[in-house]
Amino acid sequence: MTGLSTVPAEPPGHGLLIGRCAVVTAAAGTGIGSATARRLLAEGADVLVSDWHDRRLDATRDQLAAEFADRRVVSAICDVSDTAAVDTLIDATAAQLGRIDIVVNNAGLGGETPVVDMTDEQWDKVLDITLNGTFRCTRAALRYFRAAGHGGVIVNNASVLGWRAQRGQAHYAAAKAGVMALTRCSAVEAAELGVRINAVAPSIAKHAFLAKVTSEELLDRLAADEAYGRAAEPWEVAATIAMLASDYTTYLTGEVVSVSSQHA
Repeated sequence: MTGLSTVPAEPPGHGLLIGRCAVVTAAAGTGIGSATARRLLAEGADVLVSDWHDRRLDATRDQLAAEFADRRVVSAICDVSDTAAVDTLIDATAAQLGRIDIVVNNAGLGGETPVVDMTDEQWDKVLDITLNGTFRCTRAALRYFRAAGHGGVIVNNASVLGWRAQRGQAHYAAAKAGVMALTRCSAVEAAELGVRINAVAPSIAKHAFLAKVTSEELLDRLAADEAYGRAAEPWEVAATIAMLASDYTTYLTGEVVSVSSQHA
């Protein structure tokens, strides 16, 4: 296989988000969150990166600030399973950046456990962070946008597992299907506030953290099932998120965009 079976070079920014201010959850480390923060900065936005892991978050903030010296890069600790912490995050973003235009709900938690062996605690934790966390952030963002009166964009990170089945992923798939439904319903409500809400649904994006929690055998098998015979790079998902946050998609809301050939 040739062509896009080889990872292309990441394209430069095109100024899609100049003058915008954004917050990205779960943005520390090497995954989709940090790639999204980098992409938003490359497109001209100022960004607050958030995560629950303070050391990784500080390292990510410092790295992005050095890379994008002409942009504002700030950070705030947040556990999306804590309502008060989420509300504080939105307030902190508005205070530090002056306003909020874009909210990217990237926080999520997976695992690999068959339903027959799954505990209540395993189910509850994945649902609370992945689905409830997205709800908490969406609610706080909408309350901000309603008060601010200038509209905005919310982009949620879902997954193709919200559409299709995979062994050992019932909790994660249920949570991501919930994120998709939350995206659709909240988008209808948010329209009157001038807010667009969409989601991306990646299949497999290759990064260091995923390699720590998923077997190499499974990753290779999932990558082989993709149209290009490889996993996505995090920046390829991030570029789609940036597009959804931009004025190129002003009439698109309530949609889930599959960043994959694996819709179903």
